[in-house]
Amino acid sequence: MNRGFLHTVALVGLLLIVTSCSNYQKLLKSNDVDKRYQAALQYYEKEDYYRANQLLEQVTPLLTGSETAEQAKFYLAQTYYQLGDYLLADFHFKNFYQTYPRSPLAEEAMFMQAKSLYNQSPSYEQDQTSTLTAIEALQEYLARYPSSDKVAAANEMIDELLVKLDKKAFDNAKLYYQLRNWRSAAVAFNNFQKEHASSPYSEEAAFLKLDAQYRFAQESIPSKQEERLYTAVDYYQAFIDQYPGSKYARSAEQVYEQALADLEKIKKNNQLSTQANS
Repeated sequence: MNRGFLHTVALVGLLLIVTSCSNYQKLLKSNDVDKRYQAALQYYEKEDYYRANQLLEQVTPLLTGSETAEQAKFYLAQTYYQLGDYLLADFHFKNFYQTYPRSPLAEEAMFMQAKSLYNQSPSYEQDQTSTLTAIEALQEYLARYPSSDKVAAANEMIDELLVKLDKKAFDNAKLYYQLRNWRSAAVAFNNFQKEHASSPYSEEAAFLKLDAQYRFAQESIPSKQEERLYTAVDYYQAFIDQYPGSKYARSAEQVYEQALADLEKIKKNNQLSTQANS
C-alpha cells in the first residue's frame, strides 16, 4: 500500500514537472507579451528566479514606453541579483535609477546596485579596485539618502570593505618586513599608520615600524647609525604613548633599551675618538 502510494505521488510529481516545463516552453514562444510578463512575476513570487529572469529578458525591451516598463526593469535587475550574477545586477540597477531617478523604486535600486558591487569585492589578497568602487557607491547612496532605513546596513558594508583594504595595505607593508627590507618596511608601516589610523592593525604596525627602524639602524653605515637610532627611540615613545597597555609593550621596550645601549656605545666611541685626536 505504502509503496503504491509513493509510486503514485512520484508519478503525479513527475507529471506536474513535465507540465510545468511544457507550459514554460510555451510561454517562451508565446507572442502574448502581457501573459509572459505576468508569468514572470508569478515565477518571481515563487522564487523561481531563473525562469522569471528568462521571461523578463524577453519582454522587458518590448514593454518600453508602457506603464509596466519601469517595474519590469526593476524585477529584471532583482532576478540577476537573486541568481548571484552581481555584475549584471550592478548594470541593471544602475541603469534603472539613472533612467527613472524619480521612481519610488530608485532608492532601492541605488542601494541594490551598491550592494551588488559589495558582493563583487574579492578577498583581500586580490586587487581591491572593485572594493574601492563599492565603497564609493555606498557613500554616494548615503549622501543621497541620509535618512534611509538602510543607513546602518550601508555603513556596516563600508566598514567590512575598509577592514579588507586595511588588511591588504598591512600585508603589503608586512611583506617588506618579512623580506628583511628594513628601510622600506619602516616607511611602509609609517605610511600605513597615516592612511589607516583607525585600523585594527595599526597597533601591530606601530610596533613593527619601531622594530624595522631599529634593525635598519643596526645595518646602516656608522655615520648614519646615530640618527637612525634616535628615530627608533622616537618611534618607541610614540608607540608607548598611544598603546601603553599593548601586548607588544614588552618587546617594544626591549628594542628601545637596545637602541639606547647602542647610542651609549656610539657616544663613548665618539668621546674616545675625540680624545685620541686631541
